[in-house]
Amino acid sequence: AEIAMSDEARAQILGNIRRALKRGELEQPIREALDQRLAAPRRGIELGRTRIDHASLIELFATMAEKAAANVVRLANDDEIGPAITSVLKQHNLPASLVVSPELKGMDWASQKMLEVRFDRATIDDLVSVTPAHVGVAETGTLMLMSAPDRPTTLNFLPDTHIVVLKAKDIVATYEDGWDRWRKDHKDGPPRTANFVTGPSRTGDIEQQLLLGAHGPRRLVILLVGDDG
Repeated sequence: AEIAMSDEARAQILGNIRRALKRGELEQPIREALDQRLAAPRRGIELGRTRIDHASLIELFATMAEKAAANVVRLANDDEIGPAITSVLKQHNLPASLVVSPELKGMDWASQKMLEVRFDRATIDDLVSVTPAHVGVAETGTLMLMSAPDRPTTLNFLPDTHIVVLKAKDIVATYEDGWDRWRKDHKDGPPRTANFVTGPSRTGDIEQQLLLGAHGPRRLVILLVGDDG
């Protein structure tokens, strides 16, 4: 679980930042303008390829995610998630030991007798994690992963293999659509952390060579569950 930050601790951190920047509280007109913009966020330019029906958005997401070196596994329903995870572990010769987002406790883990499952945040010793995705963004094949007490952010970055459960109904066209979905479902404000993940971690700044797993998982598997129904 994540540790909640108190209002006092938050105020102290922001105060330290203001002192380092040598500035005080925001002036009222600036604060009002920012509050207005947050209340009515501006949308970016929408790409023509996203102006399609939802069934086509699902296919676009899968195509873009695979172009970014993610492995997309199509599943008909939730009953296939457990067997699919077991299959992924066997395919890549990985241990049958998982650290899983507590949000996924309700899944049928008992049917997979060989899996050792721990619901917790990840540590440096964990090789495989399983998390849900808030939404999938079709225009770039990107996963929006929002933190919460039952969705620790460490699960997204520490293990070498990251398995993400994404419902097809949660695929949207654009990033703005993803944030709109969050605002609709969570009236209490934005998440503490929002991570946008497109494919496995990589870097190309070392002798112009593309290296996977530079700053996070070297393998990203997306279990895409359901269809447009």
